[in-house]
Amino acid sequence: MAAVQGSIVDAKDEADIKTEPAADGFGNNHANDAGVLSASPGSSAAAGNNKPAAGAPEDQQTLLAVLQFLRKNKLSESAEILRREAGLPEEVLDPKGADSAGSGLGSGADIDGGDASALLSRVTITAAGGAKAPTKAAGEDQPDVNVVLSAYSQQGDPALYEVYYSGLKKFIESVLDCHRAELSQVFYPLFVHMYLELVYNNHEAEAKAFFEKFSGDQECYYEEDLRILSSLTKKEHMRGNETLLDFRTSKFVLRISRDSYQLLKRHLQERQNNQIWNIIQEHLYIDIFDGMPRSKSQIDAMSGSLAGEAKREANKAKVYYGLLKEPEIELPLDDEDEEAENEEGKPKKKKPKKDSTGSKSKKQDPNAPSQTRIPLPELKDSDKLDKIMYMKESTKRIRLGPDNLPSICFYTFLNAYQGLTAVDVTDDSSLIAGGFADSTVRVWSVTPKKLRKVKTASDLNLIDKESDDVLERIMDDKTASESKCLYGHSGPVYGISFSPDRNYLLSCSEDGTVRLWSLLTFTCLVGYKGHNYPVWDTQFSPYGYYFISGGHDRVARLWATDHHQPLRIFAGHLADVTCTRFHPNANYMATGSSDRTIRLWDVLTGNCVRIFTGHKGPIHALAFSPNGKFLASGATDGRVLLWDIGHGLMVGELKGHTECIYSLRFSRDGEILGSGSMDNTVRLWDAMKAFDDLETDDFTAATGHIHLQDNSQELLLGTYMTKSTPVVHLHFTRRNLLLAAGAYNP
Repeated sequence: MAAVQGSIVDAKDEADIKTEPAADGFGNNHANDAGVLSASPGSSAAAGNNKPAAGAPEDQQTLLAVLQFLRKNKLSESAEILRREAGLPEEVLDPKGADSAGSGLGSGADIDGGDASALLSRVTITAAGGAKAPTKAAGEDQPDVNVVLSAYSQQGDPALYEVYYSGLKKFIESVLDCHRAELSQVFYPLFVHMYLELVYNNHEAEAKAFFEKFSGDQECYYEEDLRILSSLTKKEHMRGNETLLDFRTSKFVLRISRDSYQLLKRHLQERQNNQIWNIIQEHLYIDIFDGMPRSKSQIDAMSGSLAGEAKREANKAKVYYGLLKEPEIELPLDDEDEEAENEEGKPKKKKPKKDSTGSKSKKQDPNAPSQTRIPLPELKDSDKLDKIMYMKESTKRIRLGPDNLPSICFYTFLNAYQGLTAVDVTDDSSLIAGGFADSTVRVWSVTPKKLRKVKTASDLNLIDKESDDVLERIMDDKTASESKCLYGHSGPVYGISFSPDRNYLLSCSEDGTVRLWSLLTFTCLVGYKGHNYPVWDTQFSPYGYYFISGGHDRVARLWATDHHQPLRIFAGHLADVTCTRFHPNANYMATGSSDRTIRLWDVLTGNCVRIFTGHKGPIHALAFSPNGKFLASGATDGRVLLWDIGHGLMVGELKGHTECIYSLRFSRDGEILGSGSMDNTVRLWDAMKAFDDLETDDFTAATGHIHLQDNSQELLLGTYMTKSTPVVHLHFTRRNLLLAAGAYNP
């Protein structure tokens, strides 16, 4: 494959590792709330007093401790500001006047709960039980500063975790219906973090009781996560568990309206519920929006991923989803056309084709990236010939629609013994390849033309290189056969992809490598090593040269065929990258993951420009619409979700499959979406109707309020059963015949 001039990595093969900036603080974007959030409820109440209130001696004691700590660390300015804010007398900061200040405020011995242990219990025990520890001071006038400060971050009494959680649950169940759905989102992340905190601090019995009591209250789509969580019963189990590590280090994102959020904040501050407040501050990112609270159905549509919903900022970046201009290629007249068509038919047949290619090349799509945004390979003569063939085929393309469904041709792999793991078909539908669990890749010709290897070097020297049919002469007829087997991987092959020019085939495997095979010699040309774990999927760019891979190491990599190191590393998913797909303009790529999110990445910058949440299981299929505007995704939850890339919103949900969806494909004109599943069916959906019903003006992208119509049955055009063959791959030919493939499962 020809090298590209000015390729993405010129001087060095450097990997740009892009991760998302971590949200700080409580995750609140609004300045007017941030001040309140930085302090815990107990201290914010104290700091808000203008005069020393006689009714809150404990708060004054805490304040004194903080002031003393600031002075000890030579932060006198901060101490002075805090003293003025709290309205305390100047003598407080004077060591000599400490006693008089103490007597003015009530000495340590007189204050109820004034010593360190009482302060500790006051901070960690919620007022829910009305518990107070009225112990006398152990002869100290000033409380131990370090104990007071560390009390905010210390874990509370394990016996009270159930009380905290029950108290919050009771409160949320008692609020108005409009707020209840939104506030209920807090249950799951709180439950997980409180359970992990108990396990981490070796409170095994309390952790078990807590799990048994509240795990049944969580949403059904977290069932798998809870099953994994239930097996973590000791601190040692937590070490090395990647999913759990991610859950603790990444913030769980909740999108809540300002009114609901204020209710929650007020409740926690009134009850001085520090344990829950600390978890919310440390582990949750609350994305506050102004406006009406969302309904239960709206929240359910978007939730279910490992790290909550996407932040609104994540989907604000500009995406150039338009298509690149087609190269201008003259369509020569064919002898067959002249003979077959009468004089009137011929120009009619050519004219629409010329118009469509002409309009494509002259008018630049305003949403398209510039032609030179990323370097693409130049068209070779063979590519131009292929384009001409494509244009001729397109003139015979059948226009599909609800009244004109495609014929479906199914390729069944027999005697595969459940070993078929991946299938791909070339763009011109002449070759089909299968990846197998026995680490082999097999290629078949589906036309009468058999597969042949290139002749040996000694035989090639005898060929007249100037002859017109040199491409035919270099092939060795003795090697002709209907299929070829490619050996090289040392583990099951999980993904395969043909290059657009049909000269190469990519395969990725459990052995951690991606291999590039030549379809002229049927040998392995390169083994790309970068992933340390199994590679689940790989795909060639629509223009060749570049390809992507994604695997168990939770990153996707962008490669070029002539570089042995990746050009980009896309990091951000919290679990395996299970499927990868290039955008039709090759400037973007989508990845689906076991963390139940889909991310769209910019190939040029390496940035994540879209995060889509809503699936309730690992994602196994992705497909872009031919116009580049929409993305369809399928997962183990049996749902197909439709996404508007420009607005960054979910725009449709197609329900009907009962098992994992393994393949999605749009017809060539984008009118119909085909889906193939492990439930042994192929289903056809009316994509035009699904997208035409959208009114882009009504998108309330600011709040993420989406109203999904439950119209799956109206959009379902047909269901086609196989006898006992799960559908692994779908492919629309250039004339819109649908090819499906799978292995018979007796």
